[in-house]
Amino acid sequence: MLWDIDQTLLDLRGSGRAWYAQAFTEVLGVTMSEMPRFFGRTERAITPEMLVSHGIEPDEEMIRKFWAALVSCSEQALPTLTEIGIALPGAADALSAVAACDGVVQSLVTGNLREIAWHKLSAFDLHEHVDFDLGGYGDLSAHRPDLVGCAVELAEARHGSPEAVIVIGDTPHDVTAALAHDAVAVGVATGSFNAEALREAGAHLVLPDLSDTATVVTAVLG
Repeated sequence: MLWDIDQTLLDLRGSGRAWYAQAFTEVLGVTMSEMPRFFGRTERAITPEMLVSHGIEPDEEMIRKFWAALVSCSEQALPTLTEIGIALPGAADALSAVAACDGVVQSLVTGNLREIAWHKLSAFDLHEHVDFDLGGYGDLSAHRPDLVGCAVELAEARHGSPEAVIVIGDTPHDVTAALAHDAVAVGVATGSFNAEALREAGAHLVLPDLSDTATVVTAVLG
């Protein structure tokens, strides 16, 4: 089972944008003049786009330098994340209940960098049941389906071929990334996209949130 993070498991009230602005100032010495579009996108897509929009060549050295600053920003914010944001309803119970299902491995498919994913989940004690080594992270590709493919390959190498892959997230990008790999797409309408938008993207199941633990478990076992 591959979880998205932002607006699926937790809501950090726009902290990512604040970290981007801080990193722009620290690394580039300029004020960020526009906000990036985050919803369902990866850092490999967002960062070069933002650099170009500010007249900066997005070579790999610059991208990596910027990402290091982003990680530093999230690490600095770690002690206050629970004051800034919230774990979404049912997130902790859902992770625990799925972990109790025999033969299920939980990891991530997220546009976040791995270090930032760890900071976010660990701040809310949502990291315990997640195998971070098997995740697909935002530095891998600008195309979210590639993240699903990477996570599945890593899981297969360790656990063998899965009977099913389930991707759960709050955006149409999460849904289409799952469908690209014949995975089960579970949409959660806790972000900027309503249930209708997630269904139109092709989600097999749409939940209003994660508060109905039994339904989440049924989605896994089904």
